[in-house]
Amino acid sequence: MSDVVSYELIGNIGVISVNHPPVNALAQVVREGILNAVTAAQGDASEAIVLRCEGRTFIAGADITEFGKPPKEPGLAAVLAAIENSNKLVIAAIHGTALGGGFEVSLACHYRCAIASAKVGLPEVKLGLLPGAGGTQRVPRIAGVKAALDMIASGNPIAADKALDMGLIDEIVEEADLQAGAVQYAKDLVESGAPLRRIRDITIDAATIEPGFFDNARKQLARRARGQIAQDKIVSCIEAAVELPMDKGLQRERELFLELVTSPESAAMRHIFFAERQAAKIKGLAKDTPVREINKVAIIGGGTMGGGIAMCFANVDIPVVMVEINDEALQRGLNIIRKNYKITVQKGKLDADKMEDRLGLITGTTDYADIADVDLVIEAIFENLELKKEIFAKLDSVCKPGAILATNTSYQDVNAIAEATSRPQDVLGMHFFSPANVMKLLEVVRGEKTADDVLATSMKIGKKIGKVCALSRVCYGFIGNRMLGGYGREAQLLLMDGCTPTQVDSALESFGMAMGPLAMGDLAGLDVGYKARQGRTDLPDDPKLYRMGNLLVEMGRHGQKTGSGFYKYDAETRKRISDPEVEAMIKQEAAKLNVEQRDISDQEILQRCFYPLINEGARILEEGIAQRPSDIDVVYVFGYAFPVAKGGPMHYADQIGLKNVYDKICEFRESYGEQYWQPAPLLKQLAEAGKTFAEWGSEQG
Repeated sequence: MSDVVSYELIGNIGVISVNHPPVNALAQVVREGILNAVTAAQGDASEAIVLRCEGRTFIAGADITEFGKPPKEPGLAAVLAAIENSNKLVIAAIHGTALGGGFEVSLACHYRCAIASAKVGLPEVKLGLLPGAGGTQRVPRIAGVKAALDMIASGNPIAADKALDMGLIDEIVEEADLQAGAVQYAKDLVESGAPLRRIRDITIDAATIEPGFFDNARKQLARRARGQIAQDKIVSCIEAAVELPMDKGLQRERELFLELVTSPESAAMRHIFFAERQAAKIKGLAKDTPVREINKVAIIGGGTMGGGIAMCFANVDIPVVMVEINDEALQRGLNIIRKNYKITVQKGKLDADKMEDRLGLITGTTDYADIADVDLVIEAIFENLELKKEIFAKLDSVCKPGAILATNTSYQDVNAIAEATSRPQDVLGMHFFSPANVMKLLEVVRGEKTADDVLATSMKIGKKIGKVCALSRVCYGFIGNRMLGGYGREAQLLLMDGCTPTQVDSALESFGMAMGPLAMGDLAGLDVGYKARQGRTDLPDDPKLYRMGNLLVEMGRHGQKTGSGFYKYDAETRKRISDPEVEAMIKQEAAKLNVEQRDISDQEILQRCFYPLINEGARILEEGIAQRPSDIDVVYVFGYAFPVAKGGPMHYADQIGLKNVYDKICEFRESYGEQYWQPAPLLKQLAEAGKTFAEWGSEQG
């Protein structure tokens, strides 16, 4: 047919082969090639047709670079119709991952076989979309309504054995030669007189659906959607599969798919999809930059953070040595790791034998001499610069040449830490987020003298342990925590101006944040921020600033760990409860400072909390701390639970319009003073030019 799609006869079986690296995406040339091959096979000597792919995977999805562009013929619907309407059996032969449109292609086939390691799925919801080529209509017809909803609304792929149990595939074949196995399976079907089994001919008995099923599904999905709209429309599509004939159901699916493609939510999620991949690329670093071998890792500090980092490496079979100050602290750290793994086992996400394997990879010591042979050291002690410098001087004396020395600091000066060694080129920051074994973000912090191969190695190992990596230069707080300052500041100043803690947090949670800033402070411990502020000399002399946070700590209300902070907490469930005592205190303190309290809208809460993020993000870009605006979005989506449906703070600013953001910051400057509200020069420049951060980022290369 072409270089991309070929067709040949093997005995009485026609074999269509797709070869479109790297993942055989459904680009126009692939669609056209499959359509031509299926059409040609209708009139030749074949008795059945096998559809397979070269390379490492079956068709792994649509070509998302075509989104938002004029459609190119043939559309996927025409290809699927040709497959389904074939007068000869069509069998999909799946290896790797059959995802999205690729899995929908297989569902249009009459039968599906796969190797045992294959996975299938419909991940469109993760881009704010729904399957647009029959997935919502075909899956419930063969797997059942509940299973279909779970699969499509989560977007998670499922393994071949589970897919076999669900009826999504029909046969698992030997992995040694998928093509031979699929051809033999096709011959067996022909010889047995297997029918042309078309999923569209299956009807779902509506009587089998429990009353209120779809309404309950909508409510449950809405609770975890955080501003996403695709889940609700997925429910509508599956409902259509029950209530409507196939053609009408497909029409409904298409209508809702097109609504989502043009939605700001999907645009934001697609932005993050590409931004995540872009963030891994370091500007100016050659693709062939060598990387160092990382076969053994040491973690300095066995607390919650150190233990979580150790788990990250053990999870990918890299041995870890954890260093603590004494045996008691070491045992406590190892016990925390075991407890964390046990919880994972109890949830059914890990089997007990695998837990023991991973624990076996983690050893402990109190002697630095025991880590002389490691390839990477990550220091994860508390935030004390002088102590960190002492530790790095010690590491410099015991670690082998070429070992990478990393600090997990949240805001300390990586350059100062590097200068405590004789090899600053081997030093960098690797800022994990807590809990490190769960949170996906890793800020890789480039020091002034960090070597290129150290950076390349750190980005590679970060990916290996399942992290989304973003590069930062050195400054106080790097990207994420530096920007967070204004967000937390305004949350507390809003209390002085008339808000309750519940009003502030509710406005931000309704926007899509996983947790409001005051509740988050209670979770992290209000004493943590209190201690960090004590060491700072750059804060304005303003009695309103952090007044409530400081008073609560001085009262012994440190947050969840003491049972009270901005809120009270149920001793058993830790459920937060609004506290009239705190609300009365806020009014009293405002009166003491002669602050006239007023009603504040949710819109003002969002503007006062988010616009400092955006403004500081602009400064970070000007200073070259972040490589690109989309890297900042990655940091906030994966590290601070900014709603993916809003695309991160810089993308959100572009959607609002930078002129609107700039004008409001100028307005706040007049109301609240320039000590807090001073527009970043880059924000002013782009607002006046009518440009976006995305356009500026493209111009920078």
